[in-house]
Amino acid sequence: MKDFEIFTDSCCDLPIEYIEEKKIKFARLTCSYDDKQYFDDLGQDLSPKQFFKDLRNGSVPLTSQPSADEFYNKFKSIIDEDKDILYICVSTGLSGTENSATVAKNMILDEYPNSNIAIVNVLTASLGQGLVVMKAIEMKENGSSFEEIINYIETKKQKMNSYMTVDDLRHLRRGGRLSSATAVLGIMLHIKPILTINGEGRVMPIIKVKGRKTSIKKLVEIIVERIEEPENQIIAISHGDCIDEALALKEAILKSLKVKDVIINFTGPAVGTHGGPGNLALFFMGKERQNHII
Repeated sequence: MKDFEIFTDSCCDLPIEYIEEKKIKFARLTCSYDDKQYFDDLGQDLSPKQFFKDLRNGSVPLTSQPSADEFYNKFKSIIDEDKDILYICVSTGLSGTENSATVAKNMILDEYPNSNIAIVNVLTASLGQGLVVMKAIEMKENGSSFEEIINYIETKKQKMNSYMTVDDLRHLRRGGRLSSATAVLGIMLHIKPILTINGEGRVMPIIKVKGRKTSIKKLVEIIVERIEEPENQIIAISHGDCIDEALALKEAILKSLKVKDVIINFTGPAVGTHGGPGNLALFFMGKERQNHII
């Protein structure tokens, strides 16, 4: 059986220590603001704390998908090692990253017709995507084949639940996730919406709650109601430089559920540009995704 590598992109928001330990190659999105461009490379080029500090001080970032050249060079380095590639990709409903990857894949296939590059759109982002990468790595280490891992992801991805709340609606408004009128009204009334990533891989608000504490409490209620086989899975929490609230969310969840593990990490610039400082997100395997407002 031909060897293969698990590949991803920087929207996965996995801790850089894990990426380095498992030697995972990834494509970098970019983030630009204040006349500077940074690679979204899991905190190496731009620290998450500095990024969210800059947002709090009024910087307005723009993000871009990786170039086709970025993908081509990294794909080629793996193909040159005579390995296949399984690319676990951020949702096409959130980023055009898959388009660049497909261009690069076709360039590789023109040069290396016998190469095998599978691009799997997981229809989520941040640590939801990260959890899928971790599961794929675990399966590969346990002897699962290229095809078995792809089949598992395609079968299970609609069960990857992604729920989040934000502290400042202006960032969602800038990114087109909320209308201007809804954002202004929400700011005036201290509304903290709960959002999800639906079955099409797009962000949608599902619940309106008043106040930060209530929104965090609602995240706990959601996971308790929707998670399946919690004792056998890792859940993940990402945050926009609000570690105390992330830890409080973890503690509240562990009071209600027994889970295998909880990982916490910063939201990276590609996702954090839209969520803003204080964004808090929760990812777990559970019931099929929601596609409607509660």
